[in-house]
Amino acid sequence: MSGGKPPPLRLLGLHGYGQNQRSFHARTGALRKALRGRAELVTLSAPHPAGPGPEPEPGVAAGPGDRLAGCGVPGPGGPGARCSPSPQDADPRCWWFPRPREGALGAREEAAPCQGLEESLEAVAGAFAAHGPFDGLLGFSQGAALVARVCALKQRGDARFPFQFAVLVAGFESSGDREPIAVPSLHVLGDADRVIPPARSRELAARFVDPAVLTHPGGHFVPASAPQKRAYLEFLAKFLK
Repeated sequence: MSGGKPPPLRLLGLHGYGQNQRSFHARTGALRKALRGRAELVTLSAPHPAGPGPEPEPGVAAGPGDRLAGCGVPGPGGPGARCSPSPQDADPRCWWFPRPREGALGAREEAAPCQGLEESLEAVAGAFAAHGPFDGLLGFSQGAALVARVCALKQRGDARFPFQFAVLVAGFESSGDREPIAVPSLHVLGDADRVIPPARSRELAARFVDPAVLTHPGGHFVPASAPQKRAYLEFLAKFLK
């Protein structure tokens, strides 16, 4: 309707290693509330079963504020405490299989083929065909690394992925490609993230043309407090019609 409120944007959400559609939906509740009326998030499960639970990168210990993909909420002892898996953690999934020496997140695969990647690209393309249209992609951790690969394919003219922008939370470079990506992007990184250190996320952001970068003081999770809410809404406002 002319002069009316624009319809909310639709985002396709790609979870981190060891999560699935249900757990990512649950753990993005604060984000979905923050974006209510502006954007809706549709989550998708990865096609591959993951191991029993991800660990930090080799030689990197999880510290306060880190929330691993299989344990995405703080335990009763505080942000750095361990927590028991929730029912949503059943059936952990991944977008590709990391090599054993690289740790569960697969964050050291820049120059290596990612086993299972093609099936995941087909799953994302299938979501566009069956549940689209989508205005943007939102990925977390391994899901954000996959979002970057989809952005590169879109730029090369892959018609399976019609979207306008991407939000990448705790992402990392996984392709070894250095071709600049012109897709509008917002990169979210935690200063205290010990799973995907912020330098890895900045490295990925540097591949994008004119990226927006949002930092927060926490660890490995999708932030949605007031400062981040403002940044999300400011970025998304560029695409509301």
